[in-house]
Amino acid sequence: MGFLRAHASLTRQLSARLEAAHGLTLNDYDVLVQLAYAPDRQLRRVDLARSVLLSPSGITRLLDGLEREGWVEKGLCPSDARVTYAVLTETGLAKFKAVRITHLADIESVFGSRFNSEELAALSSLLGRLLTPEDPDVVCLEEPV
Repeated sequence: MGFLRAHASLTRQLSARLEAAHGLTLNDYDVLVQLAYAPDRQLRRVDLARSVLLSPSGITRLLDGLEREGWVEKGLCPSDARVTYAVLTETGLAKFKAVRITHLADIESVFGSRFNSEELAALSSLLGRLLTPEDPDVVCLEEPV
């Protein structure tokens, strides 16, 4: 119960800050993150849906909004017309980089500031044990190219 309440509280706080400062939901930001660090800044839509824990119809609705903003565009697979990609545009990369700065500060304010460095290291180790081989790789916090 404590885990669920903490998760809900953190995501509510972080989402509210993202929406107020940048007009993005956490899911929107998650998509920008995944694409920013993906090879060629693109992922098959089905893989992206899996990475951000959305259904195929959920990712379609989310990507429609990001496409309207010009942050993401549809890419086609030259060898299989049934496959489509979500591709981060240059405008989308710039948006991600701008949002990333304040979002990381928000994470520190809402989450990181409540733990000392030893506690954060222990928490990171403990949470790492919960991952399974099927879980998507953790994205690096270095700047994407």
